[in-house]
Amino acid sequence: MNTQLRRAAVAVAATAMAVSLAACGSAKEAGGNGSGGDDEKKDGPLTIGLLLPEDQTARYENFDKPLIEKRIKELCSDCEVSYVNAKEDASTQQQQMNSMITKKVDAIILDAVDAKSIAGSVTKADEAGIPVVAYDRLAEGPISAYTSFDNEQVGKVQGTALLEELGDKAEDGQIVMMNGSPTDPNAAMFKKGAKSVLDGKVKVGKSYDTTGWKPEEANKNMSGAIASLGKGNIVGVYSANDGMAGGIITALKSAGVDPLPPVTGQDAELAGVQRIVSGDQFMTVYKPFQPEAYAAAEMAVALARGEKPETETTVDSATTKDVPATLIEPIAVTVENLKDTVVKDGLYSVEEICTAKYAKACEKAGLK
Repeated sequence: MNTQLRRAAVAVAATAMAVSLAACGSAKEAGGNGSGGDDEKKDGPLTIGLLLPEDQTARYENFDKPLIEKRIKELCSDCEVSYVNAKEDASTQQQQMNSMITKKVDAIILDAVDAKSIAGSVTKADEAGIPVVAYDRLAEGPISAYTSFDNEQVGKVQGTALLEELGDKAEDGQIVMMNGSPTDPNAAMFKKGAKSVLDGKVKVGKSYDTTGWKPEEANKNMSGAIASLGKGNIVGVYSANDGMAGGIITALKSAGVDPLPPVTGQDAELAGVQRIVSGDQFMTVYKPFQPEAYAAAEMAVALARGEKPETETTVDSATTKDVPATLIEPIAVTVENLKDTVVKDGLYSVEEICTAKYAKACEKAGLK
């Protein structure tokens, strides 16, 4: 089992993912620099624009940014990374994209705040001959390549883990679904994957789409769900990520819910991992950041050089068909396999997880 988990942490999904959205273009037909080619190969220093969506979720500044920068430097020692963060503001990100185009960067790695509203800026980049790699979220417009996790599979992993933990309680109980931001296409895929597992197996008492993935919004929504359903009538909570799980658990505790129902999560944030150790949060989805970040860096450098990126499948967005893509497999993490996943892979050390507050819980969990 441990060997399988280790392999999964770095495995690229070999099966094609078809995003069930109407398509009205093609990455190969999009024009501009498109999906790369041999006509205009570039030598010498390159500038890669890196646009991340927000700085509230720990992963972006702590993992994605440094890993992408590291891999780009390994591939191209004299390349420069021009980094900006939109801080969850779609209009700011549009301005940042336009600035990258004005600066004539050689390629852009884009993690979109709003996948739909950024399409115009992606089109401008394409018209300027600047390829855009959609990172983590599939932005609309003539994207040249895409890397993320198999997002429906993420939802399936969360839903399956929750059902297994509920056992017989699933038959007569009800859960709350706290989905991600309605402007994030990944959130819709997480939700679709989760519902494909949960529908018909457990009653969903309340379901929310959470503005901006904000923990405070999740906290407010959860408080409303408790008031509506009754604190003793909620057997589990599907939370699309760890940040929202924190807000949900705070609401449950404030309402005097004891014992806490199982709450899911995603991203393996340190706070989420610590809640799993303490028993407050049931599970998280570990998405190994390195293979995703490295794939984005490799795609961007190849495209900037006028080469075709190495990918294993294609995906469709609402505007573009057959976008070359690399998809990474997610992993369910509970207290039982924490040591063999996030610790073994070096995401966090035992010392980072097991602060004084969690020392006893860590000892009980076998984290030493």
